Amino acid sequence: MVKRVLLVLLGLVLLLVAAVAINTLRQGSRQLDVPPAPALAVDEKGVAERLSGIIRFQTIASREDADAGAAEFRKLHEFLQQKYPKAHAALKREVVGGYSLLYTWPGTDDKAKPILLMAHQDVVPISPGTESKWEVPPFSGEVKGGFVWGRGAWDDKANLVSQMEAVEMLVASGFKPRQTIYFAFGHDEEVSGQRGAAQIAKLMQERNIRLDFVLDEGLLITEGIMPGLAKPAALIGIAEKGFLSVVLKVPATPGHSSMPPPKGNSAIAMMSAALRRLDDEQLPAGIKGVAREMFQTIAPEMSGFNRVALTNLWLFGPLVQAQLEKGNSTNAMLRTTTALTVMKAGNAENVIPGMAEAIVNFRLLPGDTVASVTQHVKDKAGNDRFELMALPGAAEASPVSPTESNSYQLINRTMRSLFPDVLVAPGLMVAATDSRLFTNVSDHIYRFSPVRARPEDLTRFHGTNERMGTANLAELVRFYHQLIRNTSAAAPAP
Repeated sequence: MVKRVLLVLLGLVLLLVAAVAINTLRQGSRQLDVPPAPALAVDEKGVAERLSGIIRFQTIASREDADAGAAEFRKLHEFLQQKYPKAHAALKREVVGGYSLLYTWPGTDDKAKPILLMAHQDVVPISPGTESKWEVPPFSGEVKGGFVWGRGAWDDKANLVSQMEAVEMLVASGFKPRQTIYFAFGHDEEVSGQRGAAQIAKLMQERNIRLDFVLDEGLLITEGIMPGLAKPAALIGIAEKGFLSVVLKVPATPGHSSMPPPKGNSAIAMMSAALRRLDDEQLPAGIKGVAREMFQTIAPEMSGFNRVALTNLWLFGPLVQAQLEKGNSTNAMLRTTTALTVMKAGNAENVIPGMAEAIVNFRLLPGDTVASVTQHVKDKAGNDRFELMALPGAAEASPVSPTESNSYQLINRTMRSLFPDVLVAPGLMVAATDSRLFTNVSDHIYRFSPVRARPEDLTRFHGTNERMGTANLAELVRFYHQLIRNTSAAAPAP
């Protein structure tokens, strides 16, 4: 009897192994096979110098002062007019919200739906006390060692310059787009985009403009970031997370520290317990939605057990998820994240405070809502004495743009024609971009630029020694140049 049971178990194991092997082998590559794009000569040195030029303008937006940096933004506008005369002669230029720029390049086909390419002019400030850690002054725009250095080189002036370079080259060649192309360069993306991109989106609504697709900054060409994936991967953001900051306040009876209240009844104790629960009992993770589609696209390109596991999530899903939850960036793809960011209580060492206050920041996964996450906070606070308030600026997660659309496939084909060694897959943007403000004028919003990034580069984003490779900068120009050409050559979207 025992032998028979063992044989049955062995048979089941062999069947399972066979099923896994067959399923792994039959999952072929999902990468498009497209002919290479025509070679395009780009003045790499000249583009680097022009990026260097706009880095020198300290275009730092302020949440409080709408006119902060006004002179710097105007200098940048004048610089663009001087360096890209052909583009400015062919495109209509409008200033929106004080300092944002909207360019219109009229198309030859009035029936073709227009598109929108985006970038932003503003940059984040330098963290106080870190200036000496920069290899070059952060607003020098110095070009050295094959890189353009300075704040904004990566986020997001490289995209702005590359788009203008592509337009200047196309206009010079006599090219005219089939459909109208808009270029939106916001001036306050880093502090919400409400004065810039939001006003451009409102203007488009008022003009009854319906866009075929929107392409903004976002995900990148990642190299060496995913274990088991030898090739670089271009992740095109098809959605972005929502944003919610909740203020928690809990009152208590103040008093002298020599006579503290019973255990757990002070404001600090109650707040600490609530924050511990929020941190320990976070919203559930799962390999679903955008994350699942990304892994299904990448899995056939992986090697070893990584390919087997990701191709057979029906079996290895819990194991894969457990590993992904250990990494900050991969965990963020799987769940609505919880970040304890601010804590305030007390003002003297011998006084029991009468109030404790904290702020918890959430980045909402598509499927979760501001209301559901707020309820989660109420449940975990576990005490009716808590007061909760959402800070201004809360936003739901964006809709998920389809990967089967003509516009996604257009971006996909453009990438594969220029970067044949790079894999293309959909991804989730975990931070916020100006593109989230355009959901009322387009159903197809994508967040991607072909910036190459390795693990050691990620700390430069909003950090010290931000830089952009001059060779990569030329690749950006080729990308936008080819994307515009491909868009005009494509059949109108149904």
